[in-house]
Amino acid sequence: MATHKSMDECLGRCESAIDYAQQQYEESAKQEHYNTEGYTDALMRLEDSYNELTVMKNSANDQQRDELDRMKIRVQDLQHAMVVRRR
Repeated sequence: MATHKSMDECLGRCESAIDYAQQQYEESAKQEHYNTEGYTDALMRLEDSYNELTVMKNSANDQQRDELDRMKIRVQDLQHAMVVRRR
């Protein structure tokens, strides 16, 4: 079972990545293609978060897995929105 502290830290890092990505997403809407470095960095942070959630899930109990799955969905939804906007 994952410790409470490790879960909190993991979810906190994911929340931070989501916040940063949302800022870059909104900034991109204003600047069009001029924000490529921040946008790419945000996508990479989301991917790192997704991978961390996947690893954390291996040592989680049922309740923790559910929480991790919900966070993974949030990360994936934002990744999808960012990739679609770039096309």
